[in-house]
Amino acid sequence: MTSKLRRREFDARAKGALDALRVVDLSRLVAGNVLTKVLADHGAEVIKVEPPAGDSLRAWKTKGVETSWKTLCRNKRSLCLDLRQPPAIEVVRRLVAEADIFVESFRPGVLEEMGLAPDALLALNPALVIVRVSGWGQTGPFSHKPGFGTLVEGYSGFAAINGFGDREPVLPPMFMADAYAGLYGSSAAMIALHHARATGEGQVLDLSLFEPIFAMLEPQMANYRLSGKVKPRTGSRSTNTAPRNAYQTKDGGWVGLSSSTQGVFVKLMKSLGRPELLDDPRFRTNSDRIRHLDEIDGIVRDYIAGITLAQALEQFDRDGVTIGPIMDVAGLDDDHYIAEREALIEVPDEEMPDGWLPMHGEIPRMSRTPGILRNPAPRLGQDNDALLLPLIGAEELARLRAAGVVLHGD
Repeated sequence: MTSKLRRREFDARAKGALDALRVVDLSRLVAGNVLTKVLADHGAEVIKVEPPAGDSLRAWKTKGVETSWKTLCRNKRSLCLDLRQPPAIEVVRRLVAEADIFVESFRPGVLEEMGLAPDALLALNPALVIVRVSGWGQTGPFSHKPGFGTLVEGYSGFAAINGFGDREPVLPPMFMADAYAGLYGSSAAMIALHHARATGEGQVLDLSLFEPIFAMLEPQMANYRLSGKVKPRTGSRSTNTAPRNAYQTKDGGWVGLSSSTQGVFVKLMKSLGRPELLDDPRFRTNSDRIRHLDEIDGIVRDYIAGITLAQALEQFDRDGVTIGPIMDVAGLDDDHYIAEREALIEVPDEEMPDGWLPMHGEIPRMSRTPGILRNPAPRLGQDNDALLLPLIGAEELARLRAAGVVLHGD
């Protein structure tokens, strides 16, 4: 297979809209790294302060390659410190004094135990934006609990509505809660930074994994209060519109189809060659169709099962019906849409078999200040000298290296 993806090179001189913004990132795993990836992709200098073993994200490998690290930590820099030693904490304090944003994801209370409590950091840098990422928040009865996205995805109500009614609730097979939190956190950090630059006042952002994914389930709580009914697991069906489902084609493909407006339903019935159903009292309105969901869904399912994927896409696209293929990564890897949109790109990487690593393009898209590709994800401690020599000088750096405070990177 010949890749259609655009191949991009890194450019160390690249600048983005957030050029000159400095972020000190002590977070681990996904949420904090998603947050700072958004900032780094738009020009911020993100300094990953890593322990001797590296960010835990580095351990997520496929065939020995740190794919999660490489894709979530491009455009960042790596400083490796043993934060169990007081001199390392002092280095962090000096970095923070010159930073705009500070990100951490320790268990609540650990930052204070390290001597890096928010009050102490704000005393050093009153305009600092401090983002504290945790599973359940810095306060409340669950603040002490482990902050894994799996627990949050279950508690938030997401898993309870995901899957089929006759089977168990389904947890997402990806780090959904972490990703939502990271995306929320990047915008929240910029809101706080705007305030800081207008007033000189920094602040602390208490970012839990729970609240962003919980907020994505609106308006289900209001619906429950009104109806007294818990939203059931309906698979790919919807309780708001019908027909809407995943349908299998004659040749084993899958399509997603939604009739979210009356106009689309009219087009669908005409495309199926069943215009008489538009006057059928079971299907006349969306509310009617919801009450007779099995019947209308069965009509659509049986029709699509008799044609191929290519036929379904061609026919329904032509007739103005909202339909699309259900893709997997094998199909997406050679898909013309994501290639032409540069939703997926390739960058040089000597660890990949063909020398090119696929990764998502920079988002969001901006007309005047597009995202950048400044450097690949760094090796552990790769930027020790570049970051510390101007900060503490060669003599002090040598002393900290000898004491095992600064590690790797030499």
